[in-house]
Amino acid sequence: MKRKTIWLAALLTAASAHAQTDVTTGIMRGKEYGVTYLLPKTEIEIVVETTKHTYMPGEFCKYADRYLRLNNVSADSDIYWTIDKVQTRVAGVPDKDNVYFVKLKDKTVAPLMELTEDGIVRSINMPLDNRAIPATKITAAAQEITDPRKFLTEEILMASSRAKMAELVAKEIYNIRESKNALLRGEADNMPQDGAQLKIMLDNLNLQERAMTEMFSGTLKEEPKTFTIRLTPKEMNNEVAFRFSKHLGVVDNDDLAGEPYYISITDMKTPAIPEDDGKKKVDGIAYNVPGRAHITLTANNKKLFDDELPVTQFGTTEYLAPVLFNKNSTVKVLFDTATGGLIKVDRENN
Repeated sequence: MKRKTIWLAALLTAASAHAQTDVTTGIMRGKEYGVTYLLPKTEIEIVVETTKHTYMPGEFCKYADRYLRLNNVSADSDIYWTIDKVQTRVAGVPDKDNVYFVKLKDKTVAPLMELTEDGIVRSINMPLDNRAIPATKITAAAQEITDPRKFLTEEILMASSRAKMAELVAKEIYNIRESKNALLRGEADNMPQDGAQLKIMLDNLNLQERAMTEMFSGTLKEEPKTFTIRLTPKEMNNEVAFRFSKHLGVVDNDDLAGEPYYISITDMKTPAIPEDDGKKKVDGIAYNVPGRAHITLTANNKKLFDDELPVTQFGTTEYLAPVLFNKNSTVKVLFDTATGGLIKVDRENN
C-alpha cells in the first residue's frame, strides 16, 4: 500500500508548555485547519495460492510406451487446478464511521502524522525516512518453451511414416544419454578442457533430451494464480468461505461445481468491553483496542486454519491523552493499519 505523509506545521513559537492537540470527530470544514484521518475496520482475508496445470499431449504420445517405456501417457489434453497453500489473516479497510479531525490552532504543538493512501493513520512523529521500506517483489519470467523440431536430423524429418519418425527420435534420445554418460565418465572422444565447458555441453544435451522426450510425454505448463477472498467478520458457524473446483479453480460460493471450504468465527469476548453509557467523549488521538476472534477454516473434515486473530469490530476505541503531544516531549506512535491498534509508543524529551 502506498503511503502519504501529511505534515502539520508547528504553530506559534511561544506555545504553552502544556498546550494540547485538539481532536474532534468528523471532517471539519470552513475556517478550521488540520488533518482528517480514519481508523480501520477488520476484514478476514483468505489467500488461496493455486496452480493451473495445462497438459498438451506430445506428437508421438501413442508410441511413448513402445520406444521409451513411458507408461500412462495420455493422448488427450487436460486442464486442472491444484491448491498449493491457504493463508488466513486480517486486513484493514477504512471505517467511515470512525473519522477524526486533528485541529491546528494557536498554542499547540502539531504532530507529524503519516496516513495510508486510504486515509488510515499509520504513525505519529515517525517520518517514513527513518523506517525501512519493503522491497519490491520481482517475479521471475516464465520459462521459454523449446521447439523440439530444431534438434531433429534430416533422416528423422524425411521418415516415411509417423511411427518411423518416432522410432528415430527415440534412438536420438538414447544417443544423447550415451553422450552424457561418456562425458561424465571422461570417456568422450572430445572431452571439455574445464568444468565450465563441461557444464555448457551437459546443459545443451539436457535441453535436447528434454525437448525430444516431450514429443512422447507431452508438455505440462504450470501457471501460479492467487485468489483473495475477503469476509466481514461476524460470529458464524461453518459458513461457506469459498468453493474450489479441480477444473475451474476458485469459483463463486453458489457454484456447486466447486467443493466448499467452510469458515467459523467466534468472538472470544477479550478484552472485556464495558457497556457504553453514552458519556464517552473524544479526548485525544483515537485508536482501536481490537478484540480476539477464534477462526477455523475446514475442508473435507480437515482443519486448514485454527487460531485466534485480532478483529477490530469485536473491540473498542480508546484515546491517547492530548497532554502527551505537548512542547516538552515528542511522542512517537506506530499503529497497526489492519486493526488500528497500537504497536509502539515512545517518548523523547525535547
